[in-house]
Amino acid sequence: MAIVGFSFHLFWDLAPPAREVLVTVEVLEPPTVDRLYFWAMQASFLDGTGSHGAGHLGLQWNPRYPDHKAVNWGGYATEGAILPGSGSSLPSTPGDPNTRDLPWLPGRKYRLRIYPSPEIGWRGEVTDVETGEVTVVRDLHAGGAYLGRVMVWTELFCQCSDPRSVVAWSAPIAIGLGGEQLVPKAFRVNYQPNGCPNTNVYSDQGGVYQATTSERTTPQGSLVAT
Repeated sequence: MAIVGFSFHLFWDLAPPAREVLVTVEVLEPPTVDRLYFWAMQASFLDGTGSHGAGHLGLQWNPRYPDHKAVNWGGYATEGAILPGSGSSLPSTPGDPNTRDLPWLPGRKYRLRIYPSPEIGWRGEVTDVETGEVTVVRDLHAGGAYLGRVMVWTELFCQCSDPRSVVAWSAPIAIGLGGEQLVPKAFRVNYQPNGCPNTNVYSDQGGVYQATTSERTTPQGSLVAT
């Protein structure tokens, strides 16, 4: 049977526009199959004229990369074209400009950050929370004066019966146009209609979790406290 990708999402309860967005991701139970898994924060690039596309920054379990470990900062213009971007100081084993080698570790927290590039467009950055090491992935050359329509998601290219994997999201923060901190109080749950029915979202004091191969206990459209 052909493998078709699908996603399930956590939309931020965040109305005001933001200049910068940050969230912590931790892969608690990594995949064990040679399929692509992608855990990312996504934001749209907006201004008074509308949307200039959207970008997604996150970690990948990707069989094309060393030890399956990679980071991606890429996106699409409103008409669907892939957004151009800068080069990167990170290597890319298969030569993909959007996806770079990054030896992230399961059970380690990483802080994802999208913010205005000091050069052109929007910058994607990953900080190892334990060591404090900051890695600039690259810049996306997109317009827009602020960020909106923020979400985090898990994208899967696997069988519904493949072994369970779990990712945790915590400490979501947006920085408003005036420098104020905007903390979303909840995420709205969305399951892609044609995705696996055994994906689930749940939360505790450690964060909000997205799990595969699990009983679904949180219904579509639920608000989950951050």
